[in-house]
Amino acid sequence: MKNKFVFFAKTSLLLVYLVIVAGALVRMTGSGMGCPDWPKCFGYYIPPTDVKELMWSPNREFEAGQVIIKDEKLWVAKDDFITGTSYDASHWRPYTKHDYAIFNPTHTWIEYLNRLVGALAGLTVLLMAVFSLAFWKEKKIITLLSWLTVVMMGAQAWLGATVVYSVLNPVKITLHMVVALLIVAAIIFVVRKAKINTGNGNAADSTFHKLIIFALLLTLVQIALGTQVRQFVDGQVKLLGEENIGSALNNPSLVFYIHRSFSFVVLGINLLLFYRNRKYKLGFVAMNVVMRIILVEILSGVLIYYLDFPFGSQTFHLVMASLLFGLQFSVLVASAEAKKIKL
Repeated sequence: MKNKFVFFAKTSLLLVYLVIVAGALVRMTGSGMGCPDWPKCFGYYIPPTDVKELMWSPNREFEAGQVIIKDEKLWVAKDDFITGTSYDASHWRPYTKHDYAIFNPTHTWIEYLNRLVGALAGLTVLLMAVFSLAFWKEKKIITLLSWLTVVMMGAQAWLGATVVYSVLNPVKITLHMVVALLIVAAIIFVVRKAKINTGNGNAADSTFHKLIIFALLLTLVQIALGTQVRQFVDGQVKLLGEENIGSALNNPSLVFYIHRSFSFVVLGINLLLFYRNRKYKLGFVAMNVVMRIILVEILSGVLIYYLDFPFGSQTFHLVMASLLFGLQFSVLVASAEAKKIKL
């Protein structure tokens, strides 16, 4: 049971990161409204591949809940029926969550695959929680936090729905990302707690512990700022056109300047952590990777700005930031264990 818990916990962590990657691809390709409804996609469990499937036609069978596009609006079938020779409005009701009614098959399938990975991640998190019951007598925190993660996955799914219903509201997108990182933190925590003898050999250091908490909070703020910058870029692309994406930051918002300057604060705090770790031989090996990721993050940010958003660069930038958060949280837990601090 305990071995299965660790397996599903690690698998859940991998899948949650894949969800973050998929979500970043959705943002990069502008596929956030590829499925305008939730949890189905245009009323189907498997979405259409051709716009003809979303058009009314005579002598066609529809099931309740399926969607068509008519007069640039979405209409939902009220019941199961077969169409006659002319359109009968009594069988249809307007979709009222929003007025977005555009079908792009590429966007639809990118968003659909994102949802599939999310559903798979939710299933593995549930299995992780079930097997966490093996720890109930000796480490209740593992069981409790595992089931809390299930709740957070449910909340994350609900947030995904509200993002669609709001037609990609920036605040809800940011909250969606933050919850994903909290799920990452929860899984990392229970994986470490499930190990009977960690034997990490880390030395206790109060200053280091306080700094890593501060660094983690800075990273979380920086990621939130980054999602706001991305939303600004998306808005500019809508105004200027995809072909003019290089001009999206010609007149950047204040958030962009804060995000850019904040990166040096993040770098400075982590340099201090890196230095203290080496000077006092604290043994936090992950700090070496943390520094590499931060340097790569800064470099990718420079490339995005000066090379007009190279393909995949924004996805890479976000995924690296998420990995940075996970590594820093892992270091935080290890530091707490060295100090015997209860998190």
